[in-house]
Amino acid sequence: MLTRIVVALILAPFFVAALTVLPELALVIMVAGILAIAAFELLRAVGVTKEQWCLYFFTAASAAVVPFLVWNGWNTIGVKALAVALACALFTYAIFRYERKGAVDSGTILFCLMGGILIPVFFSSLIQLRMEENGSFKVLLPVVVAILTDTGAYFVGMFLGKHRGITLVSPKKSAEGFVGGLLSGVVFMLCYGVVLQQCFHVQVSMPVMALYGFVGSLVTILGDLSFSLIKRQVGIKDYGHLLPGHGGMLDRFDSTIFAAPAMWVLINVLPAF
Repeated sequence: MLTRIVVALILAPFFVAALTVLPELALVIMVAGILAIAAFELLRAVGVTKEQWCLYFFTAASAAVVPFLVWNGWNTIGVKALAVALACALFTYAIFRYERKGAVDSGTILFCLMGGILIPVFFSSLIQLRMEENGSFKVLLPVVVAILTDTGAYFVGMFLGKHRGITLVSPKKSAEGFVGGLLSGVVFMLCYGVVLQQCFHVQVSMPVMALYGFVGSLVTILGDLSFSLIKRQVGIKDYGHLLPGHGGMLDRFDSTIFAAPAMWVLINVLPAF
């Protein structure tokens, strides 16, 4: 626990600075690096071998390119073209390696597409949020809701959790922790709204902020459980060991991968400020 806290305290200021005050390019480069590492971790977790090194290359390269496409406004044609290129590269490899050393199955290809396109598109919603009006405030919404939902669920589950095993994916998680996570997301999102109003003089709709907290907490919990499901199925504890006390990039950002696009949709459909 101490290691986890120390690492968070060291890295959090750099992460928040890239999200809010540094030039957008710094955020794009940071997101690209996170996604390239996450792609590598995902493929290693599902059993892609060293002989299939080109799958790592294709997937990680695609993951790193997506944030730059999003930043340049090529969300539609650019990402579609990249998805087609990645799919063609993967299937070309699979076709020519079929029943030979280094052969891959269709399930592996789907994981490559997930790591190279789907996760990057989701996570790059942070860049889209930063580029909007009041973007420095909006980009923190999915991060705040993800971190505080996880924190609330952890501590409520630790001290009050009695009804455990609500899902066998994470049998230690309790119903009380689930409710605590939801409430934490709503309460702290409202607190964030108060801070915006009082400190930055931004007009904020509190009912909409509460909705952000509730929906954001739900998808945060789902994101955590979804990546835990993959870990359970492949029999690993963590995706990596890059961040002491946290695991790998996927272990640290699994919740935000779901929360970021959900919050981007909500903000554009029902803006709170």
